[in-house]
Amino acid sequence: MEPKELALLIAKSALDKQALSVEIINIEGKASYADFLVICSGRTVRQVEAIIDGVESDVKKEKVYPLGVEGRQNGEWVLMDYGDVIFHVFEDNKRGFYDLEGLWIDALRVPPPDSSDKKS
Repeated sequence: MEPKELALLIAKSALDKQALSVEIINIEGKASYADFLVICSGRTVRQVEAIIDGVESDVKKEKVYPLGVEGRQNGEWVLMDYGDVIFHVFEDNKRGFYDLEGLWIDALRVPPPDSSDKKS
């Protein structure tokens, strides 16, 4: 699966779980560790867990698996590493503190899919 296609799938899956403020940031050529970042928030730790579970399930259907998952035990900031795509889910009140979007202010944004779309 191409990195942009995977980023769009992750974003759509997160939106299907009512993730807040979903952003897809194209960092291709700007970072050696990935081509895209997908960042979103959940209202509570429980919603963060639901978003992670939903994304993991939807991406697994495409036979794509995370290389690693960090932060799942506390649920305030969970990172899922899919190689060319890094997925960050924050509890809403933690996201501003880390301001990942600000670190990549000059990077191009990819519009997230509409959560009502059947196919990204």
